[in-house]
Amino acid sequence: MANKLKVLVTGAAGRMGREVVRAISAEADMEVVAAIDPSFAAANPDTDAGVLAGVGRLGVDVQPGLSDALYRTTPDVVVDFTQPASVMDNLRLVLGDGVNAVVGTTGLTDADLTEIRQLCSTNDARCLVAPNFAIGAVLMMQFVKAAARHMPDCEIIEMHHNKKLDAPSGTAMKTAEIVAAARTGASPDATQKVILEGARGGDFEGIKVHSIRMPGFVASQEVIFGGQGQTLTIRHDTLDRSSFMPGVVLGIRRIGGRSGLVYGLDALLET
Repeated sequence: MANKLKVLVTGAAGRMGREVVRAISAEADMEVVAAIDPSFAAANPDTDAGVLAGVGRLGVDVQPGLSDALYRTTPDVVVDFTQPASVMDNLRLVLGDGVNAVVGTTGLTDADLTEIRQLCSTNDARCLVAPNFAIGAVLMMQFVKAAARHMPDCEIIEMHHNKKLDAPSGTAMKTAEIVAAARTGASPDATQKVILEGARGGDFEGIKVHSIRMPGFVASQEVIFGGQGQTLTIRHDTLDRSSFMPGVVLGIRRIGGRSGLVYGLDALLET
């Protein structure tokens, strides 16, 4: 077998990070060479990332220092599931070293994406930023694009666990962008008396976006279209975080064959 893809995981002690470690460990053509989680490593030194993820010892301890790990392990790909406050600092190190990245951390701004694109160009690196790695969620957005051409009036409701740090979700914003680009001739809103501020949700180019944060959810989204005498609802439910892993593995395998910034998993599904 050819050399395995060497993968460094940041946010390795988090819920998604542990899923990523499990998923990579199950693949014959890739291996975890480093696991980074500064706050966890400081409180729990010498913790094996495989043991933490429930797959047995990998001989890779969770470490605090990303820069040192990049130098020691020379990974092919870095997978980042951290937090909005730290993801850009991580990417400046990773992409600045010319290492490819797969990013599932949400909350990135347009300015962040512009900087990522520049980092890729300057350092001959590639970066996949995906608001959602679930294949079903990507298909949902493709169906939404088709529907928006014919039923331009819609609203988005997204539901996540109460520990999610950003709202709306990256998936909801990506969906709203797709709808805005595809639709024409949406009906104007009637003049409304809003009794409670925020009751009509956020507004993205005339598309209302509603965020729910509640224990019990992982991630769900529905897009409701309205037309004369009818409605159409397109919904995707994530029941377990393992649903994201086929998309993450796909991203790790394919990002090296692309160039610059790739935004959205759909671009890789088409290759």
